[in-house]
Amino acid sequence: MAKLTIEVLTLFPGILAGPLSESILKRAQEKGLLAVRLWNIRDFTGDKHRTADDSPYGGEAGMVLKPEPLFRAVEAVKAACSGDETLTILLSPQGRLFDQLYAEQLSRETRRVILLCGHYEAIDERVKDAVVDEELSLGDYVLTGGELAALVVIDAAARLIPGVL
Repeated sequence: MAKLTIEVLTLFPGILAGPLSESILKRAQEKGLLAVRLWNIRDFTGDKHRTADDSPYGGEAGMVLKPEPLFRAVEAVKAACSGDETLTILLSPQGRLFDQLYAEQLSRETRRVILLCGHYEAIDERVKDAVVDEELSLGDYVLTGGELAALVVIDAAARLIPGVL
């Protein structure tokens, strides 16, 4: 197993695929020091349109990621992890601020890390309550989705793994 294994749940795996297949992140994976697997949340929807969003539970304004595909996706990732312990992190503007100390801790993480990329307004609160261990934020601003945040987190942690640089 790689020293740092990250499972990324996203609606847009293509956003991450390019940067992960270039430069330092590519070499880290080739050396077996980093493993990143991308999971498309839409693969876990149950309708022909692969609908992953809905109005928030309780009738608030905006759109959120539906709970059913997220629950199924997390369950599939955990099943694929062969019983390894996991740490599920939601990338969100409300989370703990990501900093160098957190990157250092993550670079030494022995559990498989699941990065859940939010989109739209947020994810359904029931998912957050049931499967998320930590929320992590890049700062006091809003991005289109969690994909760019996931890349920053992966890059910052990977650089700190001995042998990557």
